[in-house]
Amino acid sequence: MSQKIVINPSYNTTSQEIKPIIDQYDSITDYVAKGDRNSIKKITLKNDKIATIKSFKIPNIVNKFVYRFFRESKAQRSYEYAKKLIDLGFLTPYPIAYVEEKTALQFLKSYYLCELVYADLTYREMVHDFNWPNRTEILKQFTHFTYQLHEAGIEFLDHSPGNTLIEKVSENKYNFYLVDLNRMNFHDSMDFETRMKNFSRLTPHKEMVEIMATEYAKLINKPSDEVIDAMWNETKEFQFKFHQKQARKKKLKAMIGKK
Repeated sequence: MSQKIVINPSYNTTSQEIKPIIDQYDSITDYVAKGDRNSIKKITLKNDKIATIKSFKIPNIVNKFVYRFFRESKAQRSYEYAKKLIDLGFLTPYPIAYVEEKTALQFLKSYYLCELVYADLTYREMVHDFNWPNRTEILKQFTHFTYQLHEAGIEFLDHSPGNTLIEKVSENKYNFYLVDLNRMNFHDSMDFETRMKNFSRLTPHKEMVEIMATEYAKLINKPSDEVIDAMWNETKEFQFKFHQKQARKKKLKAMIGKK
């Protein structure tokens, strides 16, 4: 097995520091998030910065070959997209490095390292708590943030409740950091349908959609009713497909359980 380590040249670290961290990843017990597919842990670097390490699981047998020879790994895309977002003036946890492990014929695990951002909340908190302080204002500013992404031609395909970190800067000002960056499209321009679809994963609540759509309508100079209808229709379609998929998974688990 070989190990490829790519360090951000503008960051104060070396492969000699990163390699033992990755080699001992399984023994790190300080989790930021623990999932079936991917996990995120945190460590302190020699420069006293707190870094997070996202570990991507070994892909399936087909993708072992695809990622080895034809497609950039999720870790590499996360790293490169983070650098591109920063170059375009958007916030994301500062990229430190990515690491890939592979054999001559197969791709194995990969890791993405970035600085830890101490966020006050994510979009998810507002989905679950209708009484969150200053909730409407945060949603309006989040809509401006998304509009700026769209104007820059950035289609964040995982624009979902947990993937925007929100930092309170002052009483009425918030910063937004994108995370989980490995699925993005970059366009010369984005049409109305693509923009509306990009909101579809965020919330099942029409009240939230109406706040965002009304604000977005002002920004693109369209009637608010038209934008509300378009955004809500995209949201309903996503929710329908999501619940269909969940029902199929539940049915499959039940069938397996009977065997």
